[in-house]
Amino acid sequence: MSCTTITFRRPIADDHERVMAVMVGWWGGRDLRSMLPRIFFEHFRGTSLIAEHEDELIGFLVGFPCPDHAEEAYIHFVGVHPAWRAAGLGRDLYQRFFRLARAQGRTVVRSVTAPVNRGSIAFHTALGFAILPGDDEIDGFPVTFDPGPQGDHVVRFQLDLDPEVVT
Repeated sequence: MSCTTITFRRPIADDHERVMAVMVGWWGGRDLRSMLPRIFFEHFRGTSLIAEHEDELIGFLVGFPCPDHAEEAYIHFVGVHPAWRAAGLGRDLYQRFFRLARAQGRTVVRSVTAPVNRGSIAFHTALGFAILPGDDEIDGFPVTFDPGPQGDHVVRFQLDLDPEVVT
């Protein structure tokens, strides 16, 4: 699998159905669909991405500039088809988002994941994200309670972007 055969584009509202159709499978049976309503595909198109290979959805990233924190951008949700995870697609999606964030003058990127998602924790730290302090600890990771749709704890991440670095 070569990343040169991947097409990246901005999502459209109809992509929401395609993403919903794969989420449970891509997350090993965890149903996180309630965390990604259609509105994200309608209002955050300019800083979100869809990755396709021969018209098949193989990845997506939903992110946006923070309206209340002028220096921050937030990655809300990222998914990569399991067969493409070792091909660098996740890293490519993040780097594309970093460029979009820098272009808007953002110097910090934040994200969260569940403490059960060890692969996501390892991925974020390998990209240079720092794990932020929390109000509790689970399995050795600082976590913060998030009363959102899943009503669970999250591991919070922060990456300080170097505005001079082009990835």
